[in-house]
Amino acid sequence: MTTTHSTPAGRKAAFGFIFASALLNAVSFGVTIPVLPALVKEFAGGDTASAAEWTMVFGAVWGLMQFIFGPILGVLSDRIGRRPVLLISFLGLAFDFLFLVFAPSLMWLFLARIVNGMTAASFSTANAYVADVTPPEERARYFGFMGASFGFGFLIGPVLGGFLAGPLMESLVGDFAIRLPFAVAGALAFLNFLYGLFVLPESLPPEKRSARFDWRRANPVGSLQFLREQGRLVGLATVGFLFQIAHNVLPAIFVLYTGHRYGWDIQTISLTMFLTGGLGILMQTLAVGPIVRRLGERGALLIGCAGAALGFLAYGLAPTGIAYLAAAPVFALSNLLSPGLQGLMTRRVGPEAQGRLQGANQSLTGIATIIGPFLFGGSFAFALRHEDMAAWPGLPILIASALMFAALAVAWRFGRPDPTPPVAGAEPSKT
Repeated sequence: MTTTHSTPAGRKAAFGFIFASALLNAVSFGVTIPVLPALVKEFAGGDTASAAEWTMVFGAVWGLMQFIFGPILGVLSDRIGRRPVLLISFLGLAFDFLFLVFAPSLMWLFLARIVNGMTAASFSTANAYVADVTPPEERARYFGFMGASFGFGFLIGPVLGGFLAGPLMESLVGDFAIRLPFAVAGALAFLNFLYGLFVLPESLPPEKRSARFDWRRANPVGSLQFLREQGRLVGLATVGFLFQIAHNVLPAIFVLYTGHRYGWDIQTISLTMFLTGGLGILMQTLAVGPIVRRLGERGALLIGCAGAALGFLAYGLAPTGIAYLAAAPVFALSNLLSPGLQGLMTRRVGPEAQGRLQGANQSLTGIATIIGPFLFGGSFAFALRHEDMAAWPGLPILIASALMFAALAVAWRFGRPDPTPPVAGAEPSKT
């Protein structure tokens, strides 16, 4: 299966394939979310601050690998197609979870993060796939559906992970319960690899692929140069970069933060993720299309930035678990950000450069993932270790809020639709 789908029915069929693949991938990620920090804390001797520092290091090395390998896989997908790159990513993820199942020490966990970071291009390549099979005016809506697939995976994944590592399974399999979610996640990732191998069609036909693989474009510096050359992308890329930094705050500290401040256990944390994930899915499936039709992609982007800024502010100041949960509907508006942003950005490059665009975005995500764990894990550990900061465990979330207010200002300035769509093979715009 190497042909693309040009008819509306064909586009819907192709999108259905990548939606199913993205959903399965997100579930495998979500299963491990409530469990990995607990495993790190166990290896760290039960010290929450030490676990936060190790989580910070793991996140940074994952981001470094994304920074290096994201552009390579993005340019490679423009040259050989999306499907082979997705297969590489799915298989790499399966091996990563296998490492986690048998990891005897923190250094083995460190190695697993390296493997995962090298191959975790599935989300960005999936976005390039969507750009291949959807018309520009429909992309924000379909990117919203992709966000919903990720959200649904993170909705049921953490609940499944919490159950697999919970008291019932512990009574059945003993201490292995904390590793069981990784075994299930690895099986799901390998199942996704088989799905991609036998079912998933290619979205980028040979005539629309780039002529050759160029290392000057594939290296991280080259990918960032691409964004600079495409002057119409710089402001939007800045919004995405600020969002990616801020978005790291909850993966970096959520489990440790809510356990410390509100006394939540793994199952409570999993149920909270279920609630917030459900709100995100409702926003992405029911709100993105009508809002984009009424307010445009820029309107969705601005609402998403404002929702993230105000939601983070409320999360960081919430004195109780109930107050934290009350802020979840506000933060759910942040789910409008990525569909609006992706819709605007993919309009500004031709089909032969969609993978390169997503690779450049992945490189920025890598940089953000290097910065985010140090910024948020470090500030959280600092607040815990200093008595005068003990009343401010939400400090890292307030920093994330400030970043999103800055992103809102940049989006207001640079988020206007581009009146001149790109032409395939045209020179990059520097305006």
